Amino acid sequence: MVTFLPTRPGRLADVPSFDRAIGGAESNVACALAAAGHAVRWVSRVGADGFGDHLLETVGAYGVDVSYVGRDPGRPTGVYFRTAGDRATDAHEVAYYRAGSAASAMSAATVDLAAVRAGRILHLSGITAALSEGCLGLLRELTASAGERPPVVSFDVNYRAGLWTGSDGAEVLLELARRADIVLVGEDEAELAWGVGGGPAAVRELLPEPEVLVVKQGAAGATAFVSAAARWGLVAQFPAPLKGCYSRRSLPAPVSVPTPTPGTFEPAPVVDVVATVGAGDAFAAGFLSGVLRGLPLRQTLRLGHLFAAAALTTPADLAPPPDRDTTDRLTALDAGAWERLRLGPGWTEACAAEEEERTP
Repeated sequence: MVTFLPTRPGRLADVPSFDRAIGGAESNVACALAAAGHAVRWVSRVGADGFGDHLLETVGAYGVDVSYVGRDPGRPTGVYFRTAGDRATDAHEVAYYRAGSAASAMSAATVDLAAVRAGRILHLSGITAALSEGCLGLLRELTASAGERPPVVSFDVNYRAGLWTGSDGAEVLLELARRADIVLVGEDEAELAWGVGGGPAAVRELLPEPEVLVVKQGAAGATAFVSAAARWGLVAQFPAPLKGCYSRRSLPAPVSVPTPTPGTFEPAPVVDVVATVGAGDAFAAGFLSGVLRGLPLRQTLRLGHLFAAAALTTPADLAPPPDRDTTDRLTALDAGAWERLRLGPGWTEACAAEEEERTP
């Protein structure tokens, strides 16, 4: 989607002008992963209009393959406007204009399913499932256990009550989550959607099927559950670093994974927050980057936190992640140094400058 960000705080009715940017859960994840050095393809549909041109040019500039994004001459590119306030407060306003958009008309018949399934990881969002019956049918097709299925399906629940016109949204998202291999969900949204209190362990009881479940706990951190049958190295290291993002042949062979503890909690660093919008997508990108690189579980969770911190310290929905030298250094900190870490606006640029000074 094309996003319009306010030039100053205030109600939408009072903001005189907006700056154009890009947003959207899946494209945010794609851009962050591409910026982190992974080969990424984004499959979607946009209008045959100027906003569609802008979206493809901007996403493509991150290094994302957009060649399989369809152009719809009869439907517009979706846009939305938001205020500068935190989404969690009553002051936050969002005005979506995506009913009848090109993306809402996606279905198994209007996208190239072979292109979608070609990646090592396919990342999906619950927001797409809410857009139309066609979009929901597409997600059900891609997560079906029968037939051709991507090697690994990642699903970010992204529950937005306002997007679901009926009362079955929570049930639909639970169905899709149970069909995925990696699931990311906020502790707060699990309680809102499914009435699950009692912390991450209670969410795991509701969702025992995914091989990896990550329960995000806001500023506190995140807890990951990895089943003993997990096929990739979150508990055990991959035999070699993984490169790229969509050669099925490069998937590692199944590894022997020891039975994990009930859950692995990793605290988040202290962050001086500018805006929270987009932080969940950034966390997903960081976590998936760790999976693709074959990092141990704690480092993978830390990578998610660092990507999220980059988004939290900028006003836009999308922020370039820290460079790999920075993330490798920070994810390797001992527990005490990690807990003392504090990140504020401009931290990614400052860390990159420090790395340059260290380089002889």
